[in-house]
Amino acid sequence: MPKRLVVSAVNLVEGGTLTVLRDCLAAAVETLPPEWEIIAVVHDRKLFSAERVRFIDFPDVKRSWLRRLYHEFFQLGKLSRELKPDVWFSLHDMSPRVQAPRQVVYCHNPSPFYRPRLREALWEPKFFLFTLFYRYLYRINIHANTLVVVQQDWIRREFQRMYGVDHVAVAHPVINESPRQNTRALSERPDVFFYPSLPRVFKNFEVLCEAAQILYRRLGDVFEVRLTLSGNESRYAAYLHRRYSTSPVIRFIGLQNKEQMIQQYQEASTVVFPSRLETWGLPISEAKHWGKTLLVADLPYAHETVGDYGKVIFFDSLDPNQLADFMEAQLENELQVGVHTQSDIAQPFAANWDELIRLVIGEPVSPVAERP
Repeated sequence: MPKRLVVSAVNLVEGGTLTVLRDCLAAAVETLPPEWEIIAVVHDRKLFSAERVRFIDFPDVKRSWLRRLYHEFFQLGKLSRELKPDVWFSLHDMSPRVQAPRQVVYCHNPSPFYRPRLREALWEPKFFLFTLFYRYLYRINIHANTLVVVQQDWIRREFQRMYGVDHVAVAHPVINESPRQNTRALSERPDVFFYPSLPRVFKNFEVLCEAAQILYRRLGDVFEVRLTLSGNESRYAAYLHRRYSTSPVIRFIGLQNKEQMIQQYQEASTVVFPSRLETWGLPISEAKHWGKTLLVADLPYAHETVGDYGKVIFFDSLDPNQLADFMEAQLENELQVGVHTQSDIAQPFAANWDELIRLVIGEPVSPVAERP
């Protein structure tokens, strides 16, 4: 008997989120047998070329949040009555009011579980309001879902605590490439500590900058910290540039393209990731891919993303002195990196897109946790 899967994702239009949508549709095409019809509700069908997928686009939805809310809670309801899907999979946080025997939502924004400090609210007031808004946005209609999907186990626990939902699955993103060797010669100087990230207040650039200042006073300019921001992106970025750009050991290198990022990873001796909030923390996975030493914030998301890895140290994300000590030990070739082992993830759990698609349509997957 023919079956129908609808994937709604009008908000995923560029960058990494668009890649997620394309990967999802490709996995659905690969995983689902021919009797399944796949329909994607998107911003613009011209962004896609997937065979076997029927696209329905709504190009005006992203013009405002009012249009987006109307789309999720009224337009999609009407569309679901017309399409009569067996499964409705919302790929971007919101639980639309639709009619379907099985409804699934993918929640990838961790901001509702973050408590900004006062100065962060002043640097980026929109983000502070956004955390409050998303806290209630998630709540709307969430119990209509058969399954809620998140990227990490700590977020699953937060959803269970805050919203009282028990049907939550964890789906880890993965990098589908073979590991690379560290191509940087150990004799090169200065040593490069690399932090690739956008200048959002929760990214916690200041703890690394303060650690760099402490270490410069101890050792001089025998190392370099590289930050992927320019200083003109936001109020927070301007603060960082104003305070730290005169330091001889801190470089503001700006946003990097793919080829430039490869070069930065090759030249870095250490990747530092002090962020205080992440859904996943892709640079951690990228650093593992390049075989780099990792200095990572000692927070739940980071432990899960690091997984099984033998070149990592966790530090207090609010203690620049501790971070400076670890950086100094790395410079002196005395850093005692630990072997970190990922605990098994409880079911339901999907280690890849194929397993996630099977969870979405209600098929069981093998109860073997991912071993990164």
